[in-house]
Amino acid sequence: MKLKFLIFAMALAAMGQVREAPPPRNVPMTEPGTPMSPEELAGTQREPKAQSELRLLDAGDADPDEFQWKSRPVVVFADNPDDPAFVEQMKELQLNPRMLVERDVVVLTDTDPQADSVWRQRFHPKGFSLVLLDKDGQVKLRKPLPWDVREISRAIDKFPLRRQEIGRAGVQ
Repeated sequence: MKLKFLIFAMALAAMGQVREAPPPRNVPMTEPGTPMSPEELAGTQREPKAQSELRLLDAGDADPDEFQWKSRPVVVFADNPDDPAFVEQMKELQLNPRMLVERDVVVLTDTDPQADSVWRQRFHPKGFSLVLLDKDGQVKLRKPLPWDVREISRAIDKFPLRRQEIGRAGVQ
């Protein structure tokens, strides 16, 4: 008898603490017995829409301070918009923009060395260059060749700020 009670007590303890049920959602009610249409049902379960498109901006029109603590700028430099490395990089960035949007990436392009944008003054690129900054404004990565979205995303996921965002700050 004592053994059965001990086993029962251990199983009960293993279940953990009692948790409260989540609060009910505000779902519009219809008349009893009247089913909701799929459109009405879909409208009640829709989450707030997040930014779904990758932001592509001209570097000459963007101030570096406007991105601090909000976005991760990826600056793509070239001396000419027809530079094969620039063309390849832009194609790569647009293949899977969702991964970049999830990481708060904003893509800035600078293909006019004569304009001498604030971005060029700050980073002094020579020919093609990919510069990745974190939300704190610090340069985290410089690459002389195009990178695909997966490589960029994996690099971002290793940043300390990104690790804090996803709740893995202490995980190695």
